[in-house]
Amino acid sequence: MSWPQPLPMLEKLGVSIVKGAKGVFTSYEVMYGELTLIAPADRIVQAMTYLRDAEALRFSILIDVCGADYPERERRFDVVYHLLSMTKNLRVRIKVQTDEDTAVPSVTSVFPCADWYERETFDMYGVFFDGHPDLRRILTDYGFHGHPLRKDFPMTGYVEVRYDDELKRVVYEPVKSVEWRNWDFLSPWEGAEPGYAPLIPGDEKALPAAKEPKK
Repeated sequence: MSWPQPLPMLEKLGVSIVKGAKGVFTSYEVMYGELTLIAPADRIVQAMTYLRDAEALRFSILIDVCGADYPERERRFDVVYHLLSMTKNLRVRIKVQTDEDTAVPSVTSVFPCADWYERETFDMYGVFFDGHPDLRRILTDYGFHGHPLRKDFPMTGYVEVRYDDELKRVVYEPVKSVEWRNWDFLSPWEGAEPGYAPLIPGDEKALPAAKEPKK
């Protein structure tokens, strides 16, 4: 079987999964050459178990779990799962919706590797997973407040962290500089030695005075 699969084949597959799972999935859609299944959050464990164990599917590999934020919605978060069937050469995406306070059941009992992915989703979006064995932060410090990938997360102000050699711990301090926000995006070669790459307007600010071309 070739990949990506033809759209009529994905349409047929979506219909058969929704019908065969008997209420576990509410709907499906085919977009960007891929099949997406929609499920209620409280049935995600059943959904993943069905996709893994059904003889015609055998989605035995969980590739990823991630989040998406839609602040205008009442249930603002999508939790998105990506599965792969090596034996059937199939891929599928599963989406569930939740809000800031309602936990999504953990699928670690079905795919143990979801442990890490669910922790990342919790750390970045603040989505809780009920039944997760160790729901702690991964990418941010344990005392960090907020969730960086939310669309309402503040981009400036507040505090930044660094490791203090004297105190031997991570310390929080007011943000001292946001100069990184002043990039002009004019040149990908900013700072390159003259002669190795053509200068683009704006590059001169990166050249030492001694190396500035003579007028």
